[in-house]
Amino acid sequence: MTAPARVLVTKIGFDGHDRGSRIVAAYLRDAGMEVVYTGPWQETADVVALATQEDVDVIGISSLATDHLLLPDLMSALRDNGLGHVQVVVGGIVPDQDVQDLRSAGVAAIFHPGSTREQIVDEIARLAEEARAAA
Repeated sequence: MTAPARVLVTKIGFDGHDRGSRIVAAYLRDAGMEVVYTGPWQETADVVALATQEDVDVIGISSLATDHLLLPDLMSALRDNGLGHVQVVVGGIVPDQDVQDLRSAGVAAIFHPGSTREQIVDEIARLAEEARAAA
């Protein structure tokens, strides 16, 4: 039996709006995934440390107020700490002009408003399998 996917759901930066991330964390838990949830205002180094400590497969970042612009730094920090296999997704308000930069930085998936529960759960499950295969 395969262990459930381990997902860290968090917010980096100064945006305190966490309703969406709490909803997504519940979706993932209801789907049988192990979810580590943090409140808002996390720093990149804290996210990397928690991802290491909790041995997560996927990190989900919620962004409402441009926090997604911090993701290239997070991606670099993950690679620098031997966590390049961990898949990173972002959900929330991500303007179209920022999508390619996030993809180029290594962000695996971007969930815009209107993404369904099924889309989110299915994609994160798939990405967790990829992360485990690459570890």
